[in-house]
Amino acid sequence: MNTPRATARLQLHAGFTLDDARAQVPYYAALGISHLYLSPITTAREGSTHGYDVADHTQVSPALGGIAALRRLAEALRERQMGIIVDIVPNHMAAHPQNPWWHDVLKHGAASAHAHWFDIDWNSPSPALRGKVLLPVLGDPYDAALRGGGIRLAFDAEAARYVIEAGGTALPLAEGSLDAGALPDAVLAAHDPAEAAGRARLHALLENQHYRLSWWRCAPDQINWRRFFEVSELVGVRVELPEVFDAVHALTLRLYGAGLIDGVRIDHIDGLAQPAAYCRQLRTALLEAGAHRDAQGLQTEPYIVVEKILAPGEALPSHWHVQGTTGYDFLDQVGALLHAPAAEAPFTALWQRLAGDARPVHAQWLAARDRMLRRHFVVERRTLARVLAELAQSHTATRDWTEAAIARALYLLLRHFPRYRTYAGEHGRSPADQAACDLTLTAARADAEGDPAMQALLKELDKWLSGAPLADDDPARQRLAAHALQRFEQLTPPLAAKALEDTLFYRYAPLLSRNEVGAEPAGFALSVEDFHAACAQRARDFPQAMIATATHDHKRGEDVRARLAVLTETPARWVRWARDWVADAGAATRVHPADRYQLAQTLVGAWPDGLAPDDAAALEPWFERVLQWWTKALREAKLRTSWTDPDSDYESACADLLRSMAPGAPLAPLLQRAADLARDIAPAGRVNGLAQTLLRLTTPGVPDLYQGTDLWDLSLVDPDNRRPVDFALRAALLERPLPPGRIAPQAWADGSVKLHLLRAALASRQERPDVYALGGYTPLAVQGPAAAHVVAFLREHAGRAVLVAVPRGCARRLAGLQDAKAARLLRDTRIALPAAWAGAPWTDALADGAPAMASDGDGIALATLWQARPVSLLHAG
Repeated sequence: MNTPRATARLQLHAGFTLDDARAQVPYYAALGISHLYLSPITTAREGSTHGYDVADHTQVSPALGGIAALRRLAEALRERQMGIIVDIVPNHMAAHPQNPWWHDVLKHGAASAHAHWFDIDWNSPSPALRGKVLLPVLGDPYDAALRGGGIRLAFDAEAARYVIEAGGTALPLAEGSLDAGALPDAVLAAHDPAEAAGRARLHALLENQHYRLSWWRCAPDQINWRRFFEVSELVGVRVELPEVFDAVHALTLRLYGAGLIDGVRIDHIDGLAQPAAYCRQLRTALLEAGAHRDAQGLQTEPYIVVEKILAPGEALPSHWHVQGTTGYDFLDQVGALLHAPAAEAPFTALWQRLAGDARPVHAQWLAARDRMLRRHFVVERRTLARVLAELAQSHTATRDWTEAAIARALYLLLRHFPRYRTYAGEHGRSPADQAACDLTLTAARADAEGDPAMQALLKELDKWLSGAPLADDDPARQRLAAHALQRFEQLTPPLAAKALEDTLFYRYAPLLSRNEVGAEPAGFALSVEDFHAACAQRARDFPQAMIATATHDHKRGEDVRARLAVLTETPARWVRWARDWVADAGAATRVHPADRYQLAQTLVGAWPDGLAPDDAAALEPWFERVLQWWTKALREAKLRTSWTDPDSDYESACADLLRSMAPGAPLAPLLQRAADLARDIAPAGRVNGLAQTLLRLTTPGVPDLYQGTDLWDLSLVDPDNRRPVDFALRAALLERPLPPGRIAPQAWADGSVKLHLLRAALASRQERPDVYALGGYTPLAVQGPAAAHVVAFLREHAGRAVLVAVPRGCARRLAGLQDAKAARLLRDTRIALPAAWAGAPWTDALADGAPAMASDGDGIALATLWQARPVSLLHAG
């Protein structure tokens, strides 16, 4: 088995197990996929729908079918020369008693064998937490929960042990903390919180545990262990410790050595203490575990990709020794490519009017970071400030810097930090790290203008957080500096993600198709030249990186984004339509115009194909999906409601507004207008959808197909994008060949045109693997009136080539909405070819290898290329 040629991401859970995945192997084999790319397969917390709340790293989840089901799946794949990539979660685990390591910590405290496996501060400055773990699991303040029966002593008859029931979990008791000499009924009665005496005994018992129960709202201010982002149900794992690394990866290494998997996707790489060292250690471990794989006819070089968001201008470090990222960077690049840059200014002006906020987007980004720092990551920031203060106190030159002053300076640095993190923990800052920190320091010092003491302190903190050795080379101070740097580098990733992806992208919405994981607000559009440059760089640096246009984390489906991109081709039309629609929707509602505008975009962008706006029965489940998205969007924005402080009145007003558009309701004409516009631009959106699909399948990298996106993907944010997939429909459509010539309207409508494009392009990758895996990337010049609307390039290796040409910014015309203009646009436009391929005969890979045309000295005519379909994939040699 070679390096993955093309992957298909599947979301596993109790309703779609490893055996269910095995049932789809024939379909994916027929499609041309080489590897199934599975969500985490280790045992997760009971009821998990995603697998990232790992409870046990040592076994394949019984809920998914266990190791036996994994073997059956691997065998079925090997029979077809296919393989498996698995998603692993080294950064965090479920902070739940079902996690045996966490259970042991709760039972034995700092004396547990696993006490230091988790990132817990056992020496909290708070006396109440010293030697204890904070458990913010209570739905009410502690006293109210205690009096109201939200905390109880219970007896587990099956296990013959007493437990504390709180927050929906059964927590262990410290050994010797309960005198259980009496019968259980008597012991429980003595600790009954309904009685004052029982309540006092129960409180005393709780005080003797290795954990401290608290109200969930206490977490941001008090929690004394590293969480995943701000999720108090997930605890950070110290995988940098050798014994922890071995325990977390033992199963993965066994599976790789046994030939059941071929590689891994590393979740949240930026959460680890030392990502580079971790990646190198993992590659070495996999190589050692797989030393005998060649005897099975399998590759010994593991495939490793990392989930990593790259900031503008940031490159994945080559010394990590991984194949690349999981493709968020490509998702952003191809999305921006489809958006016309001229639309940015009018769309932004419309948004500013509707939102009532004319601040530059950078200022709004800072406001989102302020919110995160002040309300969501308080304890993380305070802990880091305390470490830095200890470092300051350890030297006479800096002992006058107080913790309060350091906290203020640290706030400014965190506020302006422009990327997910630095990687200075191993060998100091790289040039890229230094450039990011220089920008941060400049901005922070500008905030502190007129305060020379703060200016000096900022420079000192920047030096301490650089990873460079301290001047005095004192070992104790070096350890403090290293600890501070690690805390800083593990704080900036969740701060970045929560401020941008989970706040600003729900607050700032000139066009929702550009609010996606991996994107950034200033990147509305991308030129053809810059897209080519990004592809060429990936071919040079990470030719085996995963590239994707949809993931389990996307905020809206790839074809929703492709449809909304059509609006940028005629920006004045959209501005007029949206302005009027939002105004008409606000006549009798308190819903803010900005929220109405996001609803309008969602209705138009995700309107289901074939849905009639007067079909009340069919609209009901659609409304439920939209309301689920809208509630999440409103709460993530944290402006008029939030997860922590939901405004039920405002959320009800939003729901009422949507339902007032139902058939026969007062605002039903608004829904009709949204449906009409969606139907109007849907054909052009499909053209864009084919373009981004073919680019994903042919540009440098390993294309990933997210489950269900083999047909039109009009999904919304999770959990909507994780709905069950109709595989039977897809298999039936795949077996039905498309007739030659122009694509029939039905094939456009049901998505089979996309499905067959996938199969044809994947067949091209199978037929010419070296061209795609080893071939270079050559942008092709285009001459003629449509030159600005064409993305064309050549992949070639060892005398064989593929030529790709897709449209950009002309989808409305190519969709047949303006046939005469389309003909004029394409007439006399030609793709120039390098001399080596001038005059070469080409075959059409999208038409079962039928002869296409012979190029001449002037190249290939675009009108001929796109006569049958608006994208082209040709073979030569």
